[in-house]
Amino acid sequence: QVQLVESGGGLVQPGGSLRLSCAASESLFSFEAMAWYRQIPGKERELVARSARWGSSKYAESVKGRFTISRDNVKNTVYLQMNSLKPEDTAVYICNAERRDTDNIPYYYWGQGTQVTVSS
Repeated sequence: QVQLVESGGGLVQPGGSLRLSCAASESLFSFEAMAWYRQIPGKERELVARSARWGSSKYAESVKGRFTISRDNVKNTVYLQMNSLKPEDTAVYICNAERRDTDNIPYYYWGQGTQVTVSS
């Protein structure tokens, strides 16, 4: 069973930075893509950033220019560098790994999540 373990969350002041890590139990090349989502209570889970197997990335409009997704394929770890944090970035950040079945239908693995709180 694939395991995704997040770390790096915490409390940070507005304008500050955090780097989240997601360590996967299998090679990142075995996944179609790796992504970070966030969950705010009472709201739908939101895609924050996605990194495809061979490098293309996309971001939610609300984080473009502030967040960067990257990967270390040797360590099987995906990172989310978050700069210029705002109170509205407060959420549980959840790591996601995507595979495709033989019909090219995606299925997903999820981490447990790490809390990020942006507050003064």
